[in-house]
Amino acid sequence: MSLAAVATRSEPPAAGESAAKGWLRALTMAARVEAAPERTLAMVIAEQADRRGDAPALISPTDTLSYRDLASRANRWARWALRSGVAKGETVALILPNCPEYMAIWLGITSVGAVAALINTGLRGPSLAHCLDLARPRLTIVAADLARAEAMLEGLGGEPLTEAERRGTTQSDLALLIYTSGTTGLPKAARVSHHRVMMWGHWFSGIMDVGPDDRLYNCLPMYHSVGGVVATGAVLVAGGSVVVAERFSAGRFWSEVVQFECTIIQYIGELCRYLLAAPIRPDERAHRLRLACGNGLTGEVWGAFQDRFAIPRILEFYAATEGNFSLYNLDGEPGALGRIPAFLAHRFPMAIVEFDHERGEPARDAAGFCIRCATGAAGEAIARMGQSKTDAGGRFEGYTDEGETRRKILRHVFVPGDAWVRSGDLMRRDERGFFRFVDRIGDTFRWKGENVATTEVAQALSAFPGVESACVYGVKVPGADGRAGMAALVVSGDFALGDLPGHLEARVPAYARPLFLRLVRALPTTETFKPRKNQLATEGFDPRVVADPLFFYDDGSAAYLPLEAEIASFTSRPIAVMASRA
Repeated sequence: MSLAAVATRSEPPAAGESAAKGWLRALTMAARVEAAPERTLAMVIAEQADRRGDAPALISPTDTLSYRDLASRANRWARWALRSGVAKGETVALILPNCPEYMAIWLGITSVGAVAALINTGLRGPSLAHCLDLARPRLTIVAADLARAEAMLEGLGGEPLTEAERRGTTQSDLALLIYTSGTTGLPKAARVSHHRVMMWGHWFSGIMDVGPDDRLYNCLPMYHSVGGVVATGAVLVAGGSVVVAERFSAGRFWSEVVQFECTIIQYIGELCRYLLAAPIRPDERAHRLRLACGNGLTGEVWGAFQDRFAIPRILEFYAATEGNFSLYNLDGEPGALGRIPAFLAHRFPMAIVEFDHERGEPARDAAGFCIRCATGAAGEAIARMGQSKTDAGGRFEGYTDEGETRRKILRHVFVPGDAWVRSGDLMRRDERGFFRFVDRIGDTFRWKGENVATTEVAQALSAFPGVESACVYGVKVPGADGRAGMAALVVSGDFALGDLPGHLEARVPAYARPLFLRLVRALPTTETFKPRKNQLATEGFDPRVVADPLFFYDDGSAAYLPLEAEIASFTSRPIAVMASRA
């Protein structure tokens, strides 16, 4: 047999074998969580302190906590909560920048049965007040408190907590409040139990095959689930180290990855796009990475990111802080969220159902049940709720607002009495079983009787030379039904507006082509780099309001033309005429 034949036969099984081993490791780690329901992450850190001692747990450019330091520090914060009179189940809010101390604080607070509310440091005014109202904290720790932390902890020992001090805290207790990003409205506070914290850490540790020699670079906000729990927990339960950057910086990213000898990076899709848009750096391929793990890496960015930065392997996943299912792309399929192996279908009972865009909810048949989507068709992803509190698969812990929790649950979905949790995301599943993201529900808009997925249009725009970032959204047009497409673009010098219509014609239907363009220096984003679509949609396309260059698609000339103030007058007829032709 020739060497070529051997190579041809061996490659697919090797990929499949690697995926199978990843699933097996994750299941093994998850089984450890289920076998000891009284064991919390703080206890795991204490065990690692005994085993790893002075090995670094959390590293930053200005501070390092060994495993022994982290366990001791967490115990001191636990005793601070007790001394401060924080009752079991009461909340302490954290408004702090990324730093090793951040994790020590919430580990300590939660180990004695209190709840840590992780507040977005970028919030101001009504949004901040809203998040604090949801948490109703007994106390709030802010960044200024870090400067006087030793005074706050004075006289409090770092020795292991007694059973009395732990106050019977187990995995069934609430540990954290983590907020949704609020891209399309005010944030919601998701309830996260100790069980969920443990499962996130152990499951991802198995999926990523983390070991004591691994160092993960984390520049994502620690007030969100990925940056604050998944990235940190997955490494710490395996005895590795987490390098904590205060914030993402395209200029410092690769130098710090190289400086701290990181083997894993945690990403979100926009982070990868920003790195690609940055000038080439001499150290961007001088790293020792073995893996990039994260979510939101689209197909058109995947290959360019992997090739330019010499990333050996990308592990894409899909999950939501409050969601009751997740997907993992262990096969390395570009642009896919992942697929569910047959032997795990019972553990991840999910479906994609047809969606009624007019009503804003899943469609129902004549009998009142939801309709499963055909292969390749887009619909809302849903997952069946666990049958009991002890059923780990499909567990849904909801929000602090019971009304929001109820709105997230679908009942009588496929059989009378069943209950499934809505993801709020449109997906499609291809013929090979890979799930692919289409759009967020609410981002999709209806124009000329057709549903337009903003993500797919943004991807088409991003593939055009000179477009560095694209955000697509729907805007109301006087005299026209539905919402017309509008795109805010960040462009470079080689952007040729005249060539854009032809590019779009080959990639999206005419009804999906943006009617309006807005050229911006930078997109307004959340702290996790998600575009603030509500803000852009509210500002609309009126040149009297928007100072950025604006253009509209003129059907007669098949070109984007400048949108002048007199044309955009809300009392004039041309807008409606223009919309009817486009």
